[in-house]
Amino acid sequence: PYVVYLGSHSHGSNPTSHDINRARIKHHEFLGSFLGSVDEAAGLIFHSYGRYINGFGAVLEEEHAKQIARHPEVVSVFLEEGIDLHTTRSWEFLGLEKDNQIPPDSAWNKARFGEDVIIGNLDSGVWPESQSFTDEGMGPIPDRWQGTCQNDTNKAITCNRKLIGIRYMSEGLIESCRAINSSFLVPENLTTSIDHNGHGTHTLSTAGGSFVSNVSLYGMGYGTAKGGSPKARLAAYKVCWKPNGANLCNAADIIAGFDVAIHDGVDIISASLGSKPKEHFESSVAVGSFHAMMHGILVVASAGNSGPAEKTVDNVPPWVLTVGASTTDREFSSYVTLGNKMVIKGASIAEKGSLTQDFYPLIAGEAAKVANVSNEDATQCKNGTIDPEKVKGKILICYDAKIGDAKGQRAAQAGAVGMILANSREDQNISLNMVHFLPTAYVNYKDGQSVYAYIYNTENPVASMTNSITEFNKIWSRMTSFFSARGPNLIDPAILKPDVIAPGVDIIAAFTNEYGPSHEEFDPRRVPYNVMSGTSMACPHVAGIAGLVKTLHPDWSPAAIKSAIMTTATTEDSSKHPILDQVTGQKATPFAYGAGHVNPNSALDPGLVYDLGPGDYLAYLCGLGYNQSIIDLFTQPKEPFKCPGPFSIADFNYPSIAVPNLVNGSMTVSRRLKNVGTPTCTYKAQITEIVGVSAVVEPITLNFTKYGEELTFKITFSVKGNDKPVATDYVFGELVWSDGFHNVKSTIAVKLQ
Repeated sequence: PYVVYLGSHSHGSNPTSHDINRARIKHHEFLGSFLGSVDEAAGLIFHSYGRYINGFGAVLEEEHAKQIARHPEVVSVFLEEGIDLHTTRSWEFLGLEKDNQIPPDSAWNKARFGEDVIIGNLDSGVWPESQSFTDEGMGPIPDRWQGTCQNDTNKAITCNRKLIGIRYMSEGLIESCRAINSSFLVPENLTTSIDHNGHGTHTLSTAGGSFVSNVSLYGMGYGTAKGGSPKARLAAYKVCWKPNGANLCNAADIIAGFDVAIHDGVDIISASLGSKPKEHFESSVAVGSFHAMMHGILVVASAGNSGPAEKTVDNVPPWVLTVGASTTDREFSSYVTLGNKMVIKGASIAEKGSLTQDFYPLIAGEAAKVANVSNEDATQCKNGTIDPEKVKGKILICYDAKIGDAKGQRAAQAGAVGMILANSREDQNISLNMVHFLPTAYVNYKDGQSVYAYIYNTENPVASMTNSITEFNKIWSRMTSFFSARGPNLIDPAILKPDVIAPGVDIIAAFTNEYGPSHEEFDPRRVPYNVMSGTSMACPHVAGIAGLVKTLHPDWSPAAIKSAIMTTATTEDSSKHPILDQVTGQKATPFAYGAGHVNPNSALDPGLVYDLGPGDYLAYLCGLGYNQSIIDLFTQPKEPFKCPGPFSIADFNYPSIAVPNLVNGSMTVSRRLKNVGTPTCTYKAQITEIVGVSAVVEPITLNFTKYGEELTFKITFSVKGNDKPVATDYVFGELVWSDGFHNVKSTIAVKLQ
């Protein structure tokens, strides 16, 4: 299957059923002109995007796809590829509450808890029965809502005044399955909005779930669950599925999800999904989010979990708010004490076990193996390698923590009372909590080697373990997570990505009743709230914050909301330590955290914003080399747009500044700032030192005389002195405009050549 993208429709922003039907007929006729039969074309098209996005999904031969791609009215043709799915404490960590109380100056109070803002979530569906979606105390659904509560084929789905819309899109996935297996029969689980994964329920409740008290996971993380905009209205668009046990989001279905979300009237879209970086109009998220932006909707998307490698950040178009993941000040831990009194700390999430003794025998996987298996396989506790008679009543240590939940299940079935998962040399200090089947400590490589050394040098090794506990206020609490995808931006290095980071590690939020907390098919347990980690969890935090900003400033553009969140982000933790990289333990760079860590209380009142409208984004596309005939496909006949004269991407009004090539040692960029604070105010500029680079701002002072006024400034970058550059890679700095109260910050990245 392919997606054929044709730009925008000419029928305007309020399409009628006649407009949508006419668009479908045009799609049939367009494809039929290549196939020689309109009827054949109608049978091959499984998605016709007829509302705002102009295009269709169809089963095509490669030869026809290439012919269509050459047509002047076609923006792009791309193969459908599987796209991946990328709390009780995190909102206190972000400063919205303190000691379970909401301070008067909290953004929640100022923005009325996101009252009546509508947040749409493109994900794996929803578990509507979760308490996080209760509508107690909520008034009538806003009149502007045009969505629906799509019924399942076998089970009626009930919406309410909180969860106001549910839809599912699976036609693209079904056709992909049929392309592999022509006799594929559509199973019932591909015709339902119910979340069989837990991912969509988790992300939606993080963005806008209601207040739910007394929430925990096996007693850990106890508190009140809530979303970033607790009084928001929510809509779930199921575009991700588990057809054969694997998570899969189909590109054509994602575009369909965006198209109907725009129609339904959402204010914010949260999309915790993506793939490898692609050219803008070969990405379903880029296509869908572009049209959302054109209709005044901010799209917040996850940066991806391909870190810590460079140039892995996904969802990079400038019209998307791209979110990486950070740690928080909460950890779930277990302490292991060896017989030699050595104490080791490990990550741990597990039910309370029957650890009634002070010490238990300690055994390594290779010592507990069955006959005829290799030591290497037994050391890793692979399936079928462990002898129950040898591990019963003991603590088992397994090397290489990958698929640790499955190893834990095998250890529990074999009769072990506890498990130590030791990281491999490759993974070193990297750890990601899993919900285990027995008391477990997930330890780093160095500590794991200490445990093995103790076992091999002790005749009767023993150990004790604590049950999982919750710990707070750790030092260096803000780190960019090891898995969070990093910049620079592979598609357009002049746009610095990610934009911000937000809590994405060990996040507790609502979960489905269709799946176990370990995400394994064999897990029979069911929990109403679960712990998950990923940029998928960070993304809805920012979507919820965007909902607060939208509630307080309903007339702000998507770019203004995005700018407010970026320019008020912080690059320090609460102790004034810089944000660290979890992998190296060293100071992180903007390619790890973007503008910094989100700061919702400041985002409501940024003072100034870097604003952008549809015309600015079209000019950006012109600067990328899209010709006028392609640009015309995005505009309405009554509102034509002509590419300006020579347009430099460096002058695109983005809140951060990236200079990917300091050509000939000097370059000037321009920006404009809009006053959204005190009508009459004066801002002065200050730039932190950039190693080896001179940066001069002109003018150094901006004097605003009214609300909404925009003023322009320029920055000239040049290599210092006549010597060779001090570096051949990126160097970083920060521009701050301040009026004594607001600090409008822009991250700077310059690559020296």
